Amino acid sequence: MRLIIALSAFTTVSLFAQPTPEPKTDISNKALITKAAPTISPAKPGTGDIATLRKIAEDYYAWRNENYPVGSSDSGLHTWDDRLTDYSAAKIADRAQHVRKLLDQVRALPGGSWPKDDRIDWMLFRSQLEGSDFNSRVLQSEKTDPQVYTSECSNGIFSLLKKEYDTPQKRAAAATARLKQMPVMLAQGERNLQKPVKLFAELAIASARAIDPLFKESLMTLASDLPPAERDGMVKARDEALTAIHGFADRLEKRLPSMVAFAPMGTANYNYYLKHVLLLPLDAMQVEMLGRAELARYRALESLLPDPSLADPNPARSKNIPPDQASFLAAYEGRQQEMIAFMKEHQLVTIPDYLGRFEIRQLPEAFKPTSPGGFMNPPGVYDKDPTGFYFIPTYNPESKNFYIRAAIEDPRPILGHEGIPGHFMQLSIANHLTDEIRRQHGDGVFVEGWALYGEEMLMRTGLYPENSAAQGQILRLSRYRSARIGVDVNLHTGKWTFEQAVNYFMEAGGLDRESATGEAAGAASSPTQKISYIVGKWQIMNLIGRYRDKAGADFHIGQYHDDLIKNGSLPLSIVEWILLDDATSVDQVMR
Repeated sequence: MRLIIALSAFTTVSLFAQPTPEPKTDISNKALITKAAPTISPAKPGTGDIATLRKIAEDYYAWRNENYPVGSSDSGLHTWDDRLTDYSAAKIADRAQHVRKLLDQVRALPGGSWPKDDRIDWMLFRSQLEGSDFNSRVLQSEKTDPQVYTSECSNGIFSLLKKEYDTPQKRAAAATARLKQMPVMLAQGERNLQKPVKLFAELAIASARAIDPLFKESLMTLASDLPPAERDGMVKARDEALTAIHGFADRLEKRLPSMVAFAPMGTANYNYYLKHVLLLPLDAMQVEMLGRAELARYRALESLLPDPSLADPNPARSKNIPPDQASFLAAYEGRQQEMIAFMKEHQLVTIPDYLGRFEIRQLPEAFKPTSPGGFMNPPGVYDKDPTGFYFIPTYNPESKNFYIRAAIEDPRPILGHEGIPGHFMQLSIANHLTDEIRRQHGDGVFVEGWALYGEEMLMRTGLYPENSAAQGQILRLSRYRSARIGVDVNLHTGKWTFEQAVNYFMEAGGLDRESATGEAAGAASSPTQKISYIVGKWQIMNLIGRYRDKAGADFHIGQYHDDLIKNGSLPLSIVEWILLDDATSVDQVMR
């Protein structure tokens, strides 16, 4: 999964996503999705109790939601749909100072001596603040990455279109208001970009020049029933926004020769992020070694297939080639039910009855430069609508793109990763947590680790026949995700160039150049996101063995899965403490 949102205070850890990341038809429990943090009487700062922490967290989430309105819209909170983020230098500095002040306050709380559950919440909230502070201190994205501003434009509109949360007229009015603000916001961005990185600028230019269909076609679906004056106002604002976006790209292009090619954060900063933001009990060297070990394993497992060519998706082997885009999307989506039936029959995991629809949609052109395989958009943490989407690249039966070829031959491995039991189900469950700090946490290592683990779990429990295309695809998917680790670590610690990263994806990961280039671009743009898959899967595999040893004859794999995902998207060092009552990993990251 990859969720396209600029790295900011709105992202608790890796993208995504949020990250970076991210459907239910029975919404009897939907009130839980939008449940606010419990009302708590104001606590006096410095009292050092858990009520103080919860009050700080409640106030922080409210502050963050208002200061990052596009992130709010994307997460299903539509209070500020008519705003863009204020990227004036003064406001950027104010936000950074606010987060640092809160972080110092939370660090000063005696959370290390609190009861287990309270201590966990203290650690989680502190790591959320650490993630935001790291961006302003180290990455300084507003100064280095033009994608911050192009993403604000694309996500500013996309977040209003992806769900019918209100009438077309109200969403159109919000879109028009945002369009009018884009020229000013982009001008702020140009002033802020004091040390732009060439790679990021090239990606921003590509996104800016691919944004027209989102604005001219997708957006205009809201305008069909508008009064003429409102429609004309939207068109005028749209055209002026597009002129500003293309001008932004043109001026960036002229500056390319003077830009630094890439600016790695360095090993010390990378290790800081692993420990203080991800709460991961591994350093960069250990993560890189894990990547190499897993890459060797999955490369070998491919070779041990009776027909190793099955690891390279080939539409020619498929019995049914969809004739067009609509048929392709429908066929892709339709395979989910057989997977659900298999999971229920084998009692592999409890599927909540509040899940809504999980839909497959076409990937907007503006997001292709850094997401060649598409991305997941789960129900947001504030979403009243439980539907989730996976955006897949435009259908082309002749495409060399790995994800398109895989989707034609057998979409189930990727479908399981993105849908059920993967991201859609896991994140929907996380949205129902009543502990607000845990509900707000979005640990990418857990999220991606669970989805990747699910791919192989379904294979090993018998969903896919031996020597099948699905089996080969799963091995290739783990192989190239293992290659992602080497790319991420070596790019951001300064050991590799971007071209070395692309070549590694092709040679070691087995990807075509188009997919390899997009993967490398995504790794460069979102530090540590690409390590999440294999590192998280490895932690979950390690945990299941220990869980089984503890349970003995009472072990049941379905119970393990339920226990694992009922706690939300938390670091696996924390989950290990919750499930096994073993704080060894937690103590390691807190030293």
